[in-house]
Amino acid sequence: MQVLLDTSVVLDVLLRREPWVTESAAVWQAIDDERVTGWLTASSLTDIFYIVRRASNLQAAQGAVRLCLKTFAICTVERRTLEHAVDLSGSDFEDNLQIACAALAGLDGIVTRDKDGFRDSVIPALSPAEFIARLNSPEE
Repeated sequence: MQVLLDTSVVLDVLLRREPWVTESAAVWQAIDDERVTGWLTASSLTDIFYIVRRASNLQAAQGAVRLCLKTFAICTVERRTLEHAVDLSGSDFEDNLQIACAALAGLDGIVTRDKDGFRDSVIPALSPAEFIARLNSPEE
C-alpha cells in the first residue's frame, strides 16, 4: 500500500503536537517498518521547513527535512500537477495539489486529519486512526 501523508500528519510527529501525535506516529511507524510506503509532496517539504523553523530553529528545520527525505518517497510538483490541481473542485489549493500528486502517482490513499478538505478526492482520504485500523485489519 502506498499513501500520501498530509503535511499536518508529519508535523504532528515532528513537533509532537498533542493530541494527534500518537495516531500520527503510528502511521510513521508503519512506514518505518516498511508495512507501507509513505509519500509527501515536494511542496510539503517547504511548509515543514518553515513551520519547524518558526517553532524551533534552523537546525531543527534542516533536520526535519533530512528526516523526511530519508523516510518518504517524494511526489514531484510540476506544471501538469499544478494544472490538475487548479481544475479540481475543492476550495483549498494545497489540498487539491496533494490530491493531484496522489492521483498522478497512482497512490492508494491520503492520510489526513482534515478529511473534509479531501471530500471530493478520487483518492480515499483516511484519518490516521482509520488508516492504522485498515492496515491492521485481516483483509489488508
